[in-house]
Amino acid sequence: MSDYGNMTVAQLKELLKELGLASSGKKADLIARLEAATEEVQEEVDEEVDEEVDEEVDEDFDDDFDDFDEEWDDEEQVHRAKQKPELDDSTKEALSLRSSQSRKQPKFRRQEWYRYKRLSRSGWRKPKGYQSKQRLNMKYRTPMARVGYGKVRAAKDLHPSGFIEVLVHNSSSLNEIDPKTHAIRIGKRVGNRKRLAIHIKADELGIRILNRRSIEKRGDL
Repeated sequence: MSDYGNMTVAQLKELLKELGLASSGKKADLIARLEAATEEVQEEVDEEVDEEVDEEVDEDFDDDFDDFDEEWDDEEQVHRAKQKPELDDSTKEALSLRSSQSRKQPKFRRQEWYRYKRLSRSGWRKPKGYQSKQRLNMKYRTPMARVGYGKVRAAKDLHPSGFIEVLVHNSSSLNEIDPKTHAIRIGKRVGNRKRLAIHIKADELGIRILNRRSIEKRGDL
């Protein structure tokens, strides 16, 4: 890696000691050793991320992808088009700008995420150590989350589709929802009986459900 070439021998040896690798040899040997270790760690992390994504999709399907404009209802095999929000030009422009900013934003990783599996799975935490390499902005560490990475304020808290998300736990909460600007997300702990009632009432009112899933009808359902 080019970043290792710009580092001093002392910095390379310190990084090797943190990784538990031998720190003897010439600078070229140290760089080669670090690059090999980094590639191995990255491959392990990529495999773990792929496995976690597959498990999440199998456990609970969340319909948060806006690449598809239409969907099929598995319960009745009926074609249902997704509802679209009514947005003004300024909001559309803000959503487009936020999307382009998200593609350029680096992935914030927790300190020493490459060393422990539990840290690679957890979210961002601000480093507090006095000698923390990440806090000191060493160029071979991942960047820290800062105010400068903030997105467009006009699109704050909006779903990628443009809807304002509303968390609901029962069907009576749908009476106050505006289907033109709001979409609902059903609570995680809502049972199948209430979830089915929410599905039916939301379809009647034309409200979009962001995390719709198929419900197996058993017993008195």
